[in-house]
Amino acid sequence: QVQLVESGGGLVQAGGSLRLSCAASGRLFSTMGWYRQAPGKQRELVARIFGGGTTSYADPVKGRFTISRDNAKNTINLQMNSLKPEDTAVYYCNARYAVSGYDYWGQGTQVTVSS
Repeated sequence: QVQLVESGGGLVQAGGSLRLSCAASGRLFSTMGWYRQAPGKQRELVARIFGGGTTSYADPVKGRFTISRDNAKNTINLQMNSLKPEDTAVYYCNARYAVSGYDYWGQGTQVTVSS
């Protein structure tokens, strides 16, 4: 049974920081990432980390967000600095199973940035 459990969301003022974590169980994943969905908008990719440690970021978060992983714990983290009100969204952890290409999702964690 694959599970992705997120933690670390909350309410923060603009300019503040939050750290999200996602713990995966049931399977090892080489590619994991974070997506977000704001009210009335489509879910969008925020950041991704690949098996070799390579990372990629969406343009709106480059230079502010950092994705990292702890292979021993099968966990990824998203350090979010200089948060803006437009970062407000539900953030979802994603893990892609390389063999089938199937995507697993966490339950989502709310991030709210007040101005």
